[in-house]
Amino acid sequence: MRSPLLMSIVGMFLLTTTQSLKICAFNVQSFGAAKASNKRVMGILTKIISRCDLSLIQEVRDAKGVAVSALLKNLNRFEKTNVYSYLESQRMGRNTYKEQYVYIYRKDVLQVQEQVYYHELKQTEFNDTDVFPREPFIIKIHSPTSFLKSFIIIGHHSCPRKAMNEMEELFEVFQAVRKKWKTENVMILGDLNADCGYVTNKGLKKLKLRNDPKFLWLITDEQDTTVRDKTHCAYDRIIVHGKTLISRIVPDSAQPFNFKREFSLTEQEALEVSDHYPVEVDLKSSHHLHLRNEL
Repeated sequence: MRSPLLMSIVGMFLLTTTQSLKICAFNVQSFGAAKASNKRVMGILTKIISRCDLSLIQEVRDAKGVAVSALLKNLNRFEKTNVYSYLESQRMGRNTYKEQYVYIYRKDVLQVQEQVYYHELKQTEFNDTDVFPREPFIIKIHSPTSFLKSFIIIGHHSCPRKAMNEMEELFEVFQAVRKKWKTENVMILGDLNADCGYVTNKGLKKLKLRNDPKFLWLITDEQDTTVRDKTHCAYDRIIVHGKTLISRIVPDSAQPFNFKREFSLTEQEALEVSDHYPVEVDLKSSHHLHLRNEL
């Protein structure tokens, strides 16, 4: 017969522990074959992205298709206990300058259930939108281990000169997403160029995304997402909507990741990686530890 003390000790091990699902967005600044061939840069990128369960990589300029595959190879070699996969958009841009969005994610903790471009929600031709030279790339993700099983991510990299107009249109993107998936739980993230002249304080106050109290801006105006010491701008943002999604945010987890400081890099060394810091947020995810009782 088991004693009350023994049962109490066993009970202490039957705990629900809370871990986090880390969502990141990183403008890697002209990520292509040149950076992929730089072992030191790729080593730093691998360490940065391996911290995240899902990363939106922006400004991918990989016409040869070698940079992203090389990065995935490094990640799967570096994190042998995890298996990373990726989803890439079409190459976007109105002229010869083209970029891609790439979502890199851990297959063991989440799945991408659906993907869509904004023009498909509007039922218009590809690149036939007046506002976006690089339209948002939108995914629905499912995480079996998360308190919040599924939600929508709107990934976007705005054009600096048109950032204000694009930020305004992102509200319409949100409305289209909410209509399609019948959900309030939506995250908008990426380099929105939402600061320092591209989107002024006066301009921010006019935005629907800012005026509607149901949207929570996790990266604040005071935070710095730029690598250069001479700049202090919150270009990169994470904006969330939906009571359930907001309630799952780990307090104080939303921040830029200062890899320059973390890896003791000079400014020049850091700039070889990117002129942006990644931004990140943790979402609560539930895991249970079970004690096998063989007494």
